[in-house]
Amino acid sequence: MALNNTYDARLQQETALGAGVQILLLALLGPAIGMGPAGWLTGLVFAFATWAVLSRAVHRSRLRSFGPANRVTLGRATLVGGVTALVADSFESAPPVTLLVALTAVALLLDGVDGKVARRTGTSSALGARFDMEVDAFLILVLSVYVATQLGPWVLLIGGMRYAFVAAARVAPWLNAPLPPSFARKTVAAVQGVCLLLAGSELLPHPVNLAIVLSALGSLMWSFGRDVRWLWRTFRTPVAAPVEPKLLELAAH
Repeated sequence: MALNNTYDARLQQETALGAGVQILLLALLGPAIGMGPAGWLTGLVFAFATWAVLSRAVHRSRLRSFGPANRVTLGRATLVGGVTALVADSFESAPPVTLLVALTAVALLLDGVDGKVARRTGTSSALGARFDMEVDAFLILVLSVYVATQLGPWVLLIGGMRYAFVAAARVAPWLNAPLPPSFARKTVAAVQGVCLLLAGSELLPHPVNLAIVLSALGSLMWSFGRDVRWLWRTFRTPVAAPVEPKLLELAAH
């Protein structure tokens, strides 16, 4: 019991360190860009919410080590917190687009790193996979909020679709069934962040940005639609009861 408490204390220290790094990032960004109250408040809420949720998840998972892959994901979460603060601040002022793009680009580039680190170090875990997925989903949501101010509120469908799926699964539990691995699903998910980043950078003409984001939304709807259809068919298809060996012998005669 004492050993488990020691492991838990170390894990809680790492999650608290992540929140501290997040606050440090805000302390560096805030004065440099003249961040307003909305950015500060949103960034602090993100830091403490991440710490609280992650601390609880770590405690329930009973991991003995936080692991290098989770540290990479925690670093990505710190960058996402900075992006979130900048997007919130954009409703009051005009934070540097280059800074927002830089933080987002690094967070997206590191997306595949944590998984590779987990596999190479043998530290893959359900907690790590869920942590990585939630960071990705929240970054897409924040980016869709930012791009929606340029292209219209319909862009929020990109960021909100995954959360709508989770909410629907509470009403229809069959949506919680595990899905088979899919390279297409992973590709579509990765494309969302890249497309929103391109549109948010404002480097391309408005019609081009519109076409890019519409294509991203279309591919996302196709991916979710395909998965929902597969889950529904699986749910509706009755599983044949296993035949006892004795019955098989009788049928053979």
